[in-house]
Amino acid sequence: MTAGDGPAEATVKRSVSVAGHRTSVSLEPAFWDALKDIAKEQGLSLAALVAKVDAARGGANLSSALRVYALAWARGQVRAE
Repeated sequence: MTAGDGPAEATVKRSVSVAGHRTSVSLEPAFWDALKDIAKEQGLSLAALVAKVDAARGGANLSSALRVYALAWARGQVRAE
């Protein structure tokens, strides 16, 4: 897909609790689906997986960190710990 192929898939905003506070995360549906699969594989809730990624993200944007984590999982670089 190139920039001129049409609009990107719309993002879906979800409210999650991270480190004791509520925040909103916007991701494309495919990423939400992948994160649900990852959470299931790791025996975690989606909220627990988001908290895990949040704790390890450093200064990165949470939405970006979740996309990178999902990509690493798809490439076989992340498995249940």
